Amino acid sequence: MTDTPRIKTRLPGPKAAAIIARDAVVVSPSYTRGYPLVIERGEGAMVEDVDGNVFLDCAAGIAVNSTGHSHPDVVRAITEQAQRFLHMSGTDFYYEPQVKLAEDLAAITPIDGGVRSFFGNSGTEAIEACIKLSRYATGRDNIIAFLGGFHGRTLGALSLTASKAIQRKGFGPMMSGVYHAPYADCYRCPVGLTSDNCAAECLNFIEDQIFLHLVSPDEVAALVVEPIQGEGGYVVPPDQFIQRLRELTKQHGILLVADEVQSGMGRSGKMFAIEHTGVRPDMIAIAKGIASGLPLGVAAARADIMAWPPGAHASTFGGNPVSCAAAVVTLKLLKERLVQNSADVGAHMIAGLRALIDTHPLIGDVRGRGLMIGVELVRDRRTKERASEERDAVVNAAFARGLLLLGAGKNSIRFSPPLVLTRQQADTAVRIFDEALSEVEQRRH
Repeated sequence: MTDTPRIKTRLPGPKAAAIIARDAVVVSPSYTRGYPLVIERGEGAMVEDVDGNVFLDCAAGIAVNSTGHSHPDVVRAITEQAQRFLHMSGTDFYYEPQVKLAEDLAAITPIDGGVRSFFGNSGTEAIEACIKLSRYATGRDNIIAFLGGFHGRTLGALSLTASKAIQRKGFGPMMSGVYHAPYADCYRCPVGLTSDNCAAECLNFIEDQIFLHLVSPDEVAALVVEPIQGEGGYVVPPDQFIQRLRELTKQHGILLVADEVQSGMGRSGKMFAIEHTGVRPDMIAIAKGIASGLPLGVAAARADIMAWPPGAHASTFGGNPVSCAAAVVTLKLLKERLVQNSADVGAHMIAGLRALIDTHPLIGDVRGRGLMIGVELVRDRRTKERASEERDAVVNAAFARGLLLLGAGKNSIRFSPPLVLTRQQADTAVRIFDEALSEVEQRRH
């Protein structure tokens, strides 16, 4: 497949349009399709649609395809395992791929005191497992999460989620015992301060407001936080925010749960984003990039915490042997090269995107770590008025030029390509993004 985008037809092309029409009749309308891509095949960081148009993928199936599309080593592992057996349920039986994956995760997960893993099928299932385990292990009922956070759409995870009102609308009442605190978004300080003291004041809200007025800290089981907010806008907090959260949780015997569903598996330039801060949590929720596209979610926890008895929690399909085989190879590829490539190419891409600030007034902020990069668009840099409609227009203008992007938050664009992305491809993405910004800015005048 070509290493650069190539658009041959009007988008969507005739074959894509026909499939989209069929989809509209039989598939749930709750899915958030931003533009009409109908994929036929993928290779590395490139995808081809059913009409032969080729795109550079900076979305990676929502940060899932960590090793690129159909990496040959991953495909080989999937094929070999599928030829042996497809399913046996790790809930009731044993098989080596699940044990091997748990051993590999225990070796790399930044948790002290030995690590055990519970296997599910998705990020939201990993969060549900963390919620249940934290309550079981502490004997406490309450959970603290953060505004802007996204943790999934099943009811427990949705109760923690506070990203967009539409995600919760019509599904109440939510799970009781959940409290939300402001997240240290220093570009848009939620407590009206500067970046120098925003992180500290956000944490003071927990002690001075939540613990004082709403719930006693000795009744809080866990504090769940994304080390880098994903759906909320690819927000990177100061390291001290996460470090002080760890101090706070230790002080009150609260478990610290790191939601690394999107930021983990090399996405940030380290295996887990929380490693940038030096903090070691009590649990980590893992999914998305762990199995290169196959369904798999993991709740990894300190061994002494994950001491619940047989039957307390389980999953028929969780830890599917084919997914586990894919994950074992994925971890190997990440450790050998791709985490470092994420750091190197990510730094190069961030520099390229920041170079656009001087020529594009729509850009308010460029932030990120590794290949987890957010660009926040604003109508006015002084007032920071959100450019939500312009954001959507830029995403669509990039698609028309052969670049796949996704929005994040109300007005940000996320760059979350496969971790196999090359510097040349990063430069291509920045060039197309530059062109898309210019087109949208010209429409405004």
